[in-house]
Amino acid sequence: MAPQLLQGTVAERPRSEAIRKPRDVWPSNPLAVLWGTMIGKKVVMAVTGIVIVGFVIAHMLGNLKIFLGAQAIDTYAVFLRTVGEPLLPYSALLWVVRLVLLTCIALHITAAVQLTRMSRAARPHGYEAKPPMATIYASRAMRVSPVILILFIGYHLLHLTGGVVGFQPGQFRDLSVYHNVVAAFSVWYVSLFYVVAMAAMYLHLDHGVWSLLQTLGWNNAKTTSKLKTLSRGIALAVFVGFVSVPVAVLAGWVR
Repeated sequence: MAPQLLQGTVAERPRSEAIRKPRDVWPSNPLAVLWGTMIGKKVVMAVTGIVIVGFVIAHMLGNLKIFLGAQAIDTYAVFLRTVGEPLLPYSALLWVVRLVLLTCIALHITAAVQLTRMSRAARPHGYEAKPPMATIYASRAMRVSPVILILFIGYHLLHLTGGVVGFQPGQFRDLSVYHNVVAAFSVWYVSLFYVVAMAAMYLHLDHGVWSLLQTLGWNNAKTTSKLKTLSRGIALAVFVGFVSVPVAVLAGWVR
């Protein structure tokens, strides 16, 4: 009697349920499914983090050209806008880089926020044991530093990129990077804000570079200490490189 009931049940099922389509087994958009997982968001943060860190290092190296004089850094600024000509229009490649970077930043922030919410939802009652103070300070720094960096990016784009704020009327000169940088950082509170933002970047890179290396699976018992040292070294080099410019202007070494 049981086999007959089983056969009848199978026979009575709709054909759409009896024969499953390939898209029912494998989702039509696997990237969307991956994005919905904690692992997927960590991968997105790691990949976008690599792009962001690469840009930050390249930007820092470009800024250091100011120590070679006005001609060196002003010529570099022109190069960034004319690279690809005549195949590409003026500044086209530079805008592509900017859009890619802004997209990576948006994805990075979105993934971080959603990952934090997922972690809290999975641990609604918090830790039973109080975490070490070093962990608490690191966690707080990672929450505060992105806010400072977002504010800084907005100000920086309006300031030294667009010349909309921070300059007297007629003081900002397009493509005169040396002149604009000296004029900008001669104001002490602007330089102070820049240094504070770079300190936030140091804290973020110190933890962020290590996290992306960990997400990519490059750490193990033998390499953990070395990778942490590498992460801190990159963060420190970026901090010193960026901060050296406003310090040099305020000290009168660049004028």
